[in-house]
Formats: sequence, structure tokens, C-alpha cells
Amino acid sequence: MLHPQARAALDAAAGELPVFDPSYDIADAREAARLAAAAQPREEVAEVRDVDADGVPCRLYRPAGARPGLVVHLHGGGFVFNDVEVHDAAVRAFANLAGVAVLSVDYRRPPEHRFPAAPDDVDTVVAWLGEGGGAAALDVAGPLYAHGDSAGANLALVAALRRPGRFAAVALIYPFLDPTGSSASYRTETHGFDPREAAWYWEQYAATPADLAHPDLAPLRSEHLGTLPPTLVVTAEHDPLRDEGEELYARLAEAGVDVVGTRVLGQLHGFWRHAAVYDAAAPTMGQVAAFLRLHA
Repeated sequence: MLHPQARAALDAAAGELPVFDPSYDIADAREAARLAAAAQPREEVAEVRDVDADGVPCRLYRPAGARPGLVVHLHGGGFVFNDVEVHDAAVRAFANLAGVAVLSVDYRRPPEHRFPAAPDDVDTVVAWLGEGGGAAALDVAGPLYAHGDSAGANLALVAALRRPGRFAAVALIYPFLDPTGSSASYRTETHGFDPREAAWYWEQYAATPADLAHPDLAPLRSEHLGTLPPTLVVTAEHDPLRDEGEELYARLAEAGVDVVGTRVLGQLHGFWRHAAVYDAAAPTMGQVAAFLRLHA
């Protein structure tokens, strides 16, 4: 059953132009998202500053009394949309709740910058934090975590697969993993996220058809899932991406990874960062914070 808040969100979005419509304007949609984000209330964080991570723009959030560690946050948006500004309110809230510094990465986006630009940018940031001396420059020490939602969860997962042993834990919110869109939830859970939209995002992201089979783009194809650190996978009940996230959970469990899976009932794709709309958003953020704290 859809939660009443999810039904209200669907009603509010009814009639919006889908991304796969030929007249859809990516630049206009990005600007509209920034304007909407700018109107959101934002929590105060002890330190917020923009940093250059070896050429990749990022934003650091350090809460008061931050414990050791750093979360590398990768925003969602189908690889195409959103940025550190759009995610600013959510990351502020998360940093304060988790009590740990968060580095939000402004990775390059398609269609201007197709695969592998985004995972390469994330890898550059992770390298900079280690051998590049970025952790010292940011005055952070302790465990490194990867966290992302949707397409950002894809990038967080790929980052951990590219650098085994680098992260203490990974937290993935409704990860976007499978370009084939072949799981049953793509047919049964189309509320608010048309499978044609998912296909459109993959078309923007991939530089060539062959990229759609590359494990750095489609990480369910990776042969190295067993190298992952403790991992949290959160899915939404009424999300076409639900089954691929839960397939990841099953594969990690079979590979011997310390993995926790949670399905949030009644919810749609995208609920995580909208605490003013969905009662489930803040508890899910709290679950992520608690999971990372377990692996300090």
C-alpha cells in the first residue's frame, strides 16, 4: 500500500513533463531544482566550505563535536540532475545527525560528460583524500565511508569496488544498478518513476552501448562484490529499482559480506532527502547514521 504522503506526492507531480519527452529541457530542469532547493530551510552546521579535491569541486560539512571519520556523499539524480547545492539541506541534516564530517562531491554529469567521467571524478576524490593528502588538508582522520542515493548509490558502490579495503562501510539508498531494467519491480512498481525514465537516464550516462555492460556502470555485473566492506542497502517498496537493490543485498550476503537490507514500506523512489514531505525520511537518515557509527 502506498503511504498517504506518497500518494499526495504523486498527485502533486501529476502532469509534469517526463524526461523522455523530446521537448524536455535539461538545463531548465536543473535550474528549477536549484531554485527549489534554495527555498528549503537549512540546518546550521559548524563548518561548511567548498574545497577543490584535485580538480573535483566538493563541499565539506563538519558538525560541532564531529567524531573521527569522513563520509564521501554522492548525490542522486539519474547521473544527469542535482548537485551539491540541490543536496545541501539534506547533507547538512545528515552531517549533524551522524556527527561526522561529510564531503559532498560535485561530480561531472551527462550528457555533457558521459561515463566514466562521474566514477573517475569520485575515484579522484578518494585518491586525493589518501595519497593526495586531502584528509590532512581537510583536518579529518579516521574511517572513510561511502554513501549515496539512487545514481549516487551506484557511484558509491563503484568507488568501493574500485578501491577494495579503502572504506570502512558503504550505505546505499535505493541504488540504481541495472541498465537492463529487467526485474519484476520495473513492471509492478512504476509509481512516480516510469521505466522509460530509467532507460533515458542510462542512455544519457553511457558513452557507447558497450558501456551498459561495464561493471563500473552496471556494478551488479562485478565479479568483486565479495570485496566490499560492511554495506547497508535501503530500498523503497514502491520503486522500480527495488528488486535490483535487493538482488545486490542477496549477492552480497552470499559472498560473505556483512550486509544489512531494509525495505521501507509504502515509499516511493526519492523519499530519502525530503524530510518535510515523508515521515520515513528522517528515520532512514538516522539508520544510515547509526550503521556508519557501528563501523567507526
